[in-house]
Amino acid sequence: MNRINSRFAELKAATRKALIPFITAGDPSLDATVPVMHALVAAGADVIELGVPFSDPMADGPTIQRSSERALARGVGTLRVFEMVRAFRESDLTTPVVLMGYLNPVVMRGIESYAREANGAGVDGVLLVDLPPEEAAETRTMFNAHGLALIALAAPTTSEPRLARLAREAQGYLYYVSFAGVTGAHGIDTGSVLERVAALRMQATAPVVVGFGVRDASTAAALAPCADGVVVGSALVEAIAQAVDMDDAARRAAGFLAPLRAALDAA
Repeated sequence: MNRINSRFAELKAATRKALIPFITAGDPSLDATVPVMHALVAAGADVIELGVPFSDPMADGPTIQRSSERALARGVGTLRVFEMVRAFRESDLTTPVVLMGYLNPVVMRGIESYAREANGAGVDGVLLVDLPPEEAAETRTMFNAHGLALIALAAPTTSEPRLARLAREAQGYLYYVSFAGVTGAHGIDTGSVLERVAALRMQATAPVVVGFGVRDASTAAALAPCADGVVVGSALVEAIAQAVDMDDAARRAAGFLAPLRAALDAA
């Protein structure tokens, strides 16, 4: 069984919500990524989303855009990301790792080759922001052949027919974007999100998690009743951006995430 499915099965049995932190590979430094990943797990992360730096991250707000630019300037590309996951797997064989990025680097490498190398490195799933469900069949087939889940995105603007399709075809987990916009928002309408996600969970064949706009423990706790988990990205990336070294980055990451874990467990 895929590590993502196993983890969500464990969470369901324990009646706990998934906490999924996002960081950009290679930021705040090349040597900080793996220590930060381990620190996040120690602080209560259930799944790690690792951002693959891209030159035109159209779904991301300023914080993650700048993070991606810094990582690209350090030479972080697909192969380096795979190396980081491989290094993480040397001492963590159980925490699911999902790569989050864009389609172009996958196509440039070759979908089948990308899937084979990702699986070999220890990746469990891939979320491609700009791959529409109507064009995802070939990629999903190749990914699945190499044990990778193709994670899908849904949003408030998603039409009902497309939403039904996403719910039916969801793998690993279905990522619900809490508002129409880019990452890094400072406020979301939790009421409308609660209603929308509750309806989506009734249709979905996979767990539904909420991301975009989750910046602190109170937001995470507010969303916990309706979702199977929450994703926190921009606020975490911002929290570790000024770290002076990899140990400082790991401390900042753990310090940021621990209150969200506590809030989710309390909720």
